[in-house]
Amino acid sequence: MNILDYPFETPYDTVPFSKISADDFLPAFKNAIAEGKSEIDAIADSKETPDFQNTVAALDFAAERLDRISSIFFNLNSAETNDAIQAVAQEVSPLLSEFSNDILLNEKLFARVRSVFEQQDKLNLDKEQKTLLDRKYKAFVRNGANLCDTDKAELREIDKELGKLKLSFGEHVLADTNAFELHLENEEDIAGIPESAVETASQLAKSKGKDGWIFTLHYPSYVPFITYTDKREQRKKIALAFGSRGYKGDANDNRELVLRIANLRFNRARLLGFENHSHFVLEERMAKRPGRVKTFLEELLAKAKPAADSEFDQLSNFARKRDDIDKLQKWDSAYYSEKLKQELFRIDDEKLKPYFKLEQVIDGVFEVASRLFDLKFDEIDNIDRYHEDVRTYKVSDLKGAYIALLYADFFPRPGKRNGAWMTSYKTQYKKNGENHRPHASIVCNFSKSTASKPSLLTFYEVKTLFHEFGHALHGMLANTRYPGLSGTNVYWDFVELPSQIMENWCYEAEALKLFAKHYETGEILPMELLQSIKDSSTFQEGMKTVRQISFGLLDLSWHSQDPSEISDVKAHEKKAFEGTEFYPDIEENCMSTSFSHIFQGGYASGYYSYKWAEVLDADAFELFKEKGVFNKEASRSFKTNILAKGGTEDPMDLYKAFRGKEPNPDALLRRAGLL
Repeated sequence: MNILDYPFETPYDTVPFSKISADDFLPAFKNAIAEGKSEIDAIADSKETPDFQNTVAALDFAAERLDRISSIFFNLNSAETNDAIQAVAQEVSPLLSEFSNDILLNEKLFARVRSVFEQQDKLNLDKEQKTLLDRKYKAFVRNGANLCDTDKAELREIDKELGKLKLSFGEHVLADTNAFELHLENEEDIAGIPESAVETASQLAKSKGKDGWIFTLHYPSYVPFITYTDKREQRKKIALAFGSRGYKGDANDNRELVLRIANLRFNRARLLGFENHSHFVLEERMAKRPGRVKTFLEELLAKAKPAADSEFDQLSNFARKRDDIDKLQKWDSAYYSEKLKQELFRIDDEKLKPYFKLEQVIDGVFEVASRLFDLKFDEIDNIDRYHEDVRTYKVSDLKGAYIALLYADFFPRPGKRNGAWMTSYKTQYKKNGENHRPHASIVCNFSKSTASKPSLLTFYEVKTLFHEFGHALHGMLANTRYPGLSGTNVYWDFVELPSQIMENWCYEAEALKLFAKHYETGEILPMELLQSIKDSSTFQEGMKTVRQISFGLLDLSWHSQDPSEISDVKAHEKKAFEGTEFYPDIEENCMSTSFSHIFQGGYASGYYSYKWAEVLDADAFELFKEKGVFNKEASRSFKTNILAKGGTEDPMDLYKAFRGKEPNPDALLRRAGLL
C-alpha cells in the first residue's frame, strides 16, 4: 500500500508529509490515474439516461485522489523541490496531460455532457448547477471534443509537449537564480545595506565556509541589496545577473522554450477554431476578448504616462543633483527611488521594519480577518509539515466550528522558488451530506531572524502577506457544492480581487494599531510615520502603473498574434515595450526568458488581470471607506457574495450583488492619485 493512498488516516485528513518520499509519487500517480480512468469509464459507459447528477456532477467529483496527489506534488515542486522531485515532474507531466485528454477527448463522455447541456432548460437547474454544466461543456469543446481524430491526436501531442516545456522553463529560472552568488569581503562593499540584510548575508557566507557576505538573487537578499547598496557597480552586477536569467546561451537558456511555447499555444488555439491563444483564453475571462484588454491597458497607459514621465524626470534630476548621475540605468531605479522617497516623505523602510515583526504582522492579519469575517486562528502542532519552517493553524468561526486549516511558509531556501503565492492542499466541497473543509497554504520569501534580530518585514512585505492571505481567505471561506467551482476556481481576472482588497487595510490606522508595534519597546507606529506611509502610497504610482501595463502588453504580444514569424526573443520584447520604457535597454538582459507568470504559471494572456483586479478592489474598498473599514454590513456582503461563492456565478453578477453596481475605473485612478 502506498502512503499516498487517499484518504489519509491523519487529523483533519492532512497530508502525512514526513512519511512521503519522492519515490512514492510516480507509482501513486499511476495508480490514481488508473483509478480515475475507471471512474470516467463508468460515467461514459453508464446505461442510465444522462442527467446532471449522474454525468456532470459525477464528472466533477471523479479522480478525486488524483487531484489530491497532484496538489501535494506540485506544491512541493514549488516550495520544497529537489532533483528527485523535478525528475518525477518531468515524467508525470505528460501522463497527466494524457489523462486530461483521455477525459476531454472521450466521445461517449462528451455525448452525455452534450445531451445534458442541450436539455438544460427542462432540468430546473439552479445557478451553481448551470455554471458547472456550462464549465464542463466548454471544457470539452475548448479541448477538442468536436475535432476529428487526426486533430485530436495532434492536440494530445501539443499538450504533452507544453507540459514538459513549462516545467523546464521554471527549472531553468530556478537554476539560474540559485547559481548566482555575489561574494563580498570588504566592509566598504556593504555600505548603505541594511543591517538585517548584511547579517543574513554573513550567515549565508559562514554556512558555506567563507568570510564576508554572500548576496543572492532570491528576493529577500536581492531587493535590499539593489535598493540600498551605495556601490553602483555592484548594483549593476547583481541586476545584470537577475535580468539575464534564462538568457545566457547555456543549458538553462529559455529563448527556444519561449518561442516553442508561444507557437504551440497559437497552434493549439487555431486547431480549436480560435484566432490566437488570447482569444482562446479570454473567452473564459471577465474581459472576454483581447481587443478589450488592449483598450483597457492603452487607456490606463494614456492616463498614467504623463504622471510617469514627470516622476521619471523628477527622479533623474534628483540623481543628477545628488550624485552627478548623467543618465539613470535600470540598476539605479530602486536605489534612487528609495532615496527620493526618504527625502520627500521622511520615510525609510529600515526605520519602519522594527514595527513589523513577522509574528506581530501574522497576529495582525488574523485580527483583521477576525473583525471582518468572524474568524479565529489557533496555531496547532498536531499535523505534519513539509519543512520545519512551516507553521500550521486551525481556523474556526467565533462559535468554535472548524472552518479550514492554514499552512504558512515564510522563508527562502534553495528548493523553493522566488516570490509569494497561495495554494491549496485540499479543496472545499459538499458530498454525501458533509461539508469537506479546505486546507490552504500561503508561501512567501521573507528574511529569517538572525542572531540579533527577529524576522522584520518591509512595508512591501507586509502588503505581500496581506495579499496572499486574501487569496487564502477566498479558499478557506469557500462554501460551494462542487470542487470545480470552489474557492479560487474563478476567472483569472477576478481571482485577484480578494487578495488585492486586503492590502488596503495596511494603510488604515484602525488596522495598523492592532499590530504595528516596535518589537523592542512595544511603541505603536507613530502617527507621523503612518501619515508618511499614506502620503507615500502614491509615490511613483504613474511609473509603477506603466511598468505593470508594459508586462501586460508584453504578454499580449506573445499570445494575441501569430508568433511564427518571431525569431529573436529580445527584439520582439523591445518592440512590445515601446512607449513604456524609461531606462536604456540592457543588451545582456531579457525579461521574457524569466517571465514565469506567463511561460510557467497560468497568466498567459492574463497578466493584465492585476490591473483589472485593482479597478475592482479600489472600487470595492471605497464602500468600506464610506461605511467604515471594519463595517459588518460591508464585510458580511463581501464574505457572502465574493469569498463564499467561488466561481458559482458570473463574476460581474457576484460583484454587483456585493457592490450594487459595476466597478468604476476612476476609483483606481483616484486612489493612485492619477486623476
